[in-house]
Amino acid sequence: MKINILILFIFLIRVSPGFSQVTNRQITNDDSDAPKIVFTETEFDFGTIDFGGNAVHYFVFSNKGRVPLVILNVRTSCGCMVPAWPKAPVTIDTRDSLRVEYNTKVKGTFNKIITVQSNAVNAVVELKIKGNVVKTK
Repeated sequence: MKINILILFIFLIRVSPGFSQVTNRQITNDDSDAPKIVFTETEFDFGTIDFGGNAVHYFVFSNKGRVPLVILNVRTSCGCMVPAWPKAPVTIDTRDSLRVEYNTKVKGTFNKIITVQSNAVNAVVELKIKGNVVKTK
């Protein structure tokens, strides 16, 4: 029993400096130089689309920070959308775009969300698309 307590004590002494270092980094973290992703629009309405028609939209954004912006991941709320985004860092005051294609072989009204994750101060941004796919005669 005494050996177990001794091992636990040694483990706690060994691990505790790691916790204090994390706290110090959080306190000294300065977001003033971090990138900021700014979209020209965060919602797009396709309106009425023919079944099997073209439904592609480009969400244009820029980096308003002082260091390069990196888009880490883009998730969609369903498999009916295919996103494409720049894999290279986006430099300061540069514009780029995120491409979203909706599968128009699914009939009906849709409201979908695209979640963009980046290294920006506003690390998570939600974009929305909506529309109505109708079958033509």
